Amino acid sequence: MDDVLRRLKPTKGFSSVAHNSLLVALPLIIFALVRLNQNQFTQLAVALVVLSKWRMFAVRPRFWLANIRANAIDLIVGISVVIFMLHSSTAWMQLIWAVAYGIWLIYLKPANGGLNISIQAGVGQLAGLSALYLAFSSAPIYGLTFVTGLICFLAARHFFDAYEESYSRLLSYLWGYFAAAMAWVLSHWLLYYGVLSQPTIILLSIGYGIAALYYLDHNDKLNRALKQQIVVAMLLIVLVVIIFSDWGSKVV
Repeated sequence: MDDVLRRLKPTKGFSSVAHNSLLVALPLIIFALVRLNQNQFTQLAVALVVLSKWRMFAVRPRFWLANIRANAIDLIVGISVVIFMLHSSTAWMQLIWAVAYGIWLIYLKPANGGLNISIQAGVGQLAGLSALYLAFSSAPIYGLTFVTGLICFLAARHFFDAYEESYSRLLSYLWGYFAAAMAWVLSHWLLYYGVLSQPTIILLSIGYGIAALYYLDHNDKLNRALKQQIVVAMLLIVLVVIIFSDWGSKVV
C-alpha cells in the first residue's frame, strides 16, 4: 500500500509544481470562504479540506479504512483551522491561521521520522481538542465524550505508528478511553482558561508528558533525573488546574 501511495504523490516536474501550488492555494481559498461569513461558504471550506484528501480513495477499497486513519490527523488539523478562523475576531488573525495551515501542509505534514511524526500527533491532538471545546461547548456530554476519545485515539495511533510499537492499537485504545472518561467527568464542570478548556489542558499535559517519556526511552535518552522532571512537571500542571478551578460554577 505504501508503494501505491508513493506513486500517487508527485515528486518532480510540472506535477510537483502543480501539487505544491494547490497546497498553497488551499489555505487561501479557505480564508476567502470564511471571510464571506456565510454558513454555506463555511460548509464549503470544510468540504474542501475533506476533498483535498481524495488520494485516500485512489487505491483499492480494502485500503480505504487504513488510509482514513493514516490521514485523520491532517483532516483534524484542517477542520480545526476552519473553526479557529470562524472564531477569530479580525481578518489578520484569520490570515495568520491560513499561513499556519500552509506551513502545516507544506513542511510539517510531509515530514518523516519519529520526532516529526510525534510533533504531528501532538499538533493534531492540540488542534482537535481546542477546536472541539471552542465550537461545541454546548453539545451534549456524550457527544463531547465520544469525539474527545476519538481525537485522542487517532493522535495516539499516529504517534505509535512512528515507532512500530507492537501494542500500538491497545495503547491507543487505552489513551482514547482515558480521554473519554476524563471528558465525561469534566464536561459536567466545563471550565475555560482563556480559550482553552480544562479537559484540553489536562489531556495535553498528561499526553505530552507520556509521549515525551516514551520518545526519550525509545531513543535511549531517558534517565532517572529527566524522568522525574517530566513526571513532576506534568503532575504540577494538572494539580494547579484542579486546585485553582472554581468547581461551583460552569464557565462557557
